[in-house]
Amino acid sequence: MRHLATFIVFLVVFSQTHLYAQQFTHQDTLRGSITKERQWWDLQHYSLAVKVNADKKFIQGSNTIKYKVLEPNQVMQIDLQDPLRITKITQNGENLNFEKDGYAYFITLSLPQKKAQIETITIFYEGTPKEAIRPPWDGGFTWAKDPNGKHFIATSNQGIGASIWWPCKDHMYDEPDEGIDMMITAPKGLMDVSNGQLIKTTAHKDGTKTFHWQVVNPINNYGVNINIGDYAEFGEIYKGALGDLKCTYYPLAVNLQKAKEQFKQVPKMLEAFEHWFGPYPFYRDGFKLVEVPYLGMEHQSSVTYGNQYMNGYRGRDLSDTGWGLKFDFIIIHEAGHEWFANSITNKDAADMWIHEGFTAYSESLYLDYHFGKQAGNEYTIGKRATIRNDRPIIGHYNVNHSGSGDMYNKGANMIHTYRQIINNDDQFRKILRGMNKEFYHQTVTTAQIENYMSEGAGLDLSKFFDQYLRTVKIPVLEYKINDKTIKYRFNNVVKGFEIPVMVLVNNKPKRLIVNEQWQEFGTQKTLPTLVVDQNYYINSKKL
Repeated sequence: MRHLATFIVFLVVFSQTHLYAQQFTHQDTLRGSITKERQWWDLQHYSLAVKVNADKKFIQGSNTIKYKVLEPNQVMQIDLQDPLRITKITQNGENLNFEKDGYAYFITLSLPQKKAQIETITIFYEGTPKEAIRPPWDGGFTWAKDPNGKHFIATSNQGIGASIWWPCKDHMYDEPDEGIDMMITAPKGLMDVSNGQLIKTTAHKDGTKTFHWQVVNPINNYGVNINIGDYAEFGEIYKGALGDLKCTYYPLAVNLQKAKEQFKQVPKMLEAFEHWFGPYPFYRDGFKLVEVPYLGMEHQSSVTYGNQYMNGYRGRDLSDTGWGLKFDFIIIHEAGHEWFANSITNKDAADMWIHEGFTAYSESLYLDYHFGKQAGNEYTIGKRATIRNDRPIIGHYNVNHSGSGDMYNKGANMIHTYRQIINNDDQFRKILRGMNKEFYHQTVTTAQIENYMSEGAGLDLSKFFDQYLRTVKIPVLEYKINDKTIKYRFNNVVKGFEIPVMVLVNNKPKRLIVNEQWQEFGTQKTLPTLVVDQNYYINSKKL
């Protein structure tokens, strides 16, 4: 039996190690690290032109990249994934040589690259882009048809990377300071809707049209999108924190009336999130909801929608509390990403919890604002049933690897627990708004967010973040009741873990500072009762 027990322990340890371990390739490193061929230049602007041939599922285009030289270097890395191919690269009218290493292209520049100089390079490309099998989780182009049999096309590429359909500096750390211009040529009779504001529409002799969209704010690569369909258009002006915000909606023409009803939730979303997070981050680029042939995604200023005009997540309440049917999940969640993902963006995919944890919690804050605090609390607690604790929330750095899907609802519950630690909603709101001001339009690390939240709480919460982000262990508050004494401590925690926890002792609230060491206090009542506040994402156990 002793040997059997040892063998079982070995299997458990081996399986957990195997579960977390993952083999990464040379291509993962080229995609996920800040290589020396990326580091020396700073993105300023993209000018992307793409012609979409829906019948052949073929695209052809170019991207002119404006950049600033940080340090002299003659080799530049640009990314484009197979089966697309680069046909030509030019600078100042001169053709450049380049070598291909998987999905990375290394370009030898002829012009001397001088520090602080602004330069441009133009990349021409074409091919049949990867088709998304299960968008938005599996990226690429979606080639679909609407109910009238017309082409219905969209791109989505979070995770797999924007280089799945256009050549770019495909790493999160660097965004174009001056935004992007997109000139998308759509098939005859159809409209393209992309990011930012529509500047110009040009008709061609073959019946196609080119739609020129312009983004003036920095934008992450994966937020850039093409959406082509038989769209209707309507809109409104939202009187927001910074004045008039242009909101424009693009449903399929056949769904116009449904959209006019369902999209009434947009002003409610903006009201709630401007309250909690501060002003919408992209007033100059406007806000759009665009119908697509998949569930939806957080493309900056061009949020895509495919939730079939129903509340919940495809009509389902993810919390099983009833509160999840009070709002359209895609409208609220994906628009919440305008603050967390599009304005505040993780530098490395390993830190994607910054996007998903805060945005998952934004759903609760929406409920809190419109239906009361208890509604938001119940919703957050209800979603704990979806947490798997299969692997840590933070992934592997420098290889384009995100952590566990628990970054959504475990991340939200970690933030909810942080809110209980603050124990002051005015201060909590001040921290959220301050964070969006401090890191406005920036790429950030987990360390920056952790430090900001610790400072806001006035506590060293490094072990708190280690516990929830870097392990799969859920703290257990153990307690013993003996006569008129209650003893308590945390088990299943990282060394040094300590947080204040609100409990009810004999139905009266009491705030305990709990760590790994046994502590005790006396009460007036023999065999007292202790109940731990459910709003903390911890377990409790009476010994």
